[in-house]
Amino acid sequence: MTPSFDFLTEEERALGDRFRRDGFIVAPAEDRAALDAIRDLMVGLARRRLGMEEGPERSGPPGRLLDRIGDFVSVEALNAFRLAMIGGMNAEPWLRAAYFSVARRTLSAIVGSELCMQRRVNLSIQLPDDDSSLLPVHADTWSGDSPFEVVLWIPLVDCHGSKSMFLLPPGPNAELERTLHCFADRSVDGMFAAIEPDLTWMEVPYGHFLLFNQNLAHGNRVNREADARWSMNCRFKGVFTPYADKKLGEFFEPITLRPASRIGLDYEMPAGFHE
Repeated sequence: MTPSFDFLTEEERALGDRFRRDGFIVAPAEDRAALDAIRDLMVGLARRRLGMEEGPERSGPPGRLLDRIGDFVSVEALNAFRLAMIGGMNAEPWLRAAYFSVARRTLSAIVGSELCMQRRVNLSIQLPDDDSSLLPVHADTWSGDSPFEVVLWIPLVDCHGSKSMFLLPPGPNAELERTLHCFADRSVDGMFAAIEPDLTWMEVPYGHFLLFNQNLAHGNRVNREADARWSMNCRFKGVFTPYADKKLGEFFEPITLRPASRIGLDYEMPAGFHE
């Protein structure tokens, strides 16, 4: 549904048109210091987990250890390592506010000023040539997410080619949804083969973020690049938009609730008052 008029600025309208047309926005971090602090946190957590407080990796480029983590963590140990990283980063009280600040203005323009945020930030690590960390073709709404949610995806290394993720643009995605029943007896690889010519592969260098429409089919493939992929993801939605399986207070938490809304939510009619 498109309103016949709006009071958006030209910049907001252009950004919104782009998001609806392409299904995503890639842009430079709006708070680069916050992003660098998050990457430094993850490098520090990885070093401590691997017992590498001292050594040659400590004096290398900030993200080098992340790129080369496959030299120190095997495929078999990867999930336990990743879960330890997730626990460590979410234990930091500043993490979610810093994550939000990386794309705060864009989230406001695309989603709204009164937002709720996923309570825990997620992390994906994909080693080169590892087929154990794949995310097959899917749309999040197919598994119980609200269509009002968006995903803020932030890489901690340069992500390109098979080291990144793919997204099916809105036009081809509408066709996929019309014919989805035809894939009921086919594998997800069959679905991927059918839509592969239309896919957009995200190019997101470190220092940028990706905001995408999770109603569109997306996923990843085996990382055929030389280095590992590290990417973080977190969901945002308008506080007062409809929820699906992921509920407010359980999965989401308000982060920018305005005073008028707080007053309204707390208001109770006077005792004995009848309209």
